[in-house]
Amino acid sequence: MQVVLVEPQIPQNTGSIARTCAATYTPLHIVGKTPFEISERTVRRAGLDYWPFVDLQLHATWEEYSARSPSRRVWLFSKFATRCYYEADFFAEDALVFGSETKGLGKEFMSHFPPDQALRIPIDCDGVRSLNLSNAVSIALYEARRQIAQRPIRS
Repeated sequence: MQVVLVEPQIPQNTGSIARTCAATYTPLHIVGKTPFEISERTVRRAGLDYWPFVDLQLHATWEEYSARSPSRRVWLFSKFATRCYYEADFFAEDALVFGSETKGLGKEFMSHFPPDQALRIPIDCDGVRSLNLSNAVSIALYEARRQIAQRPIRS
């Protein structure tokens, strides 16, 4: 399992997601540019004591990420998807992909994937336009882990 963030914008969300990834031994991939610096100095200054446990990989582009993970099945999370996340069958080799807090993944990006690989997390209240990125990652990652843990191990 991998978590992939495409151009995250808010360092606090990325830090929270990194903590969740560290807690679950899940690699975190950040694709594209971020408006904040991820370096030893900034991490130390922010007091992120869990950072040594984060398996972080940075990629300049989606193509670079894809070249390093060619056989992974990707699940795209978007508020515009029609399929709910709990309808997906997650496997340990999958990648959970999330867009930025301000733009999401974008229709152009999502057009490169089959529509059934796009998932949403339902929001019941019409007055709430989206979930916090860190919360969405946690919901998806723990559902995937729940499903994987319930499957019998193949011999």
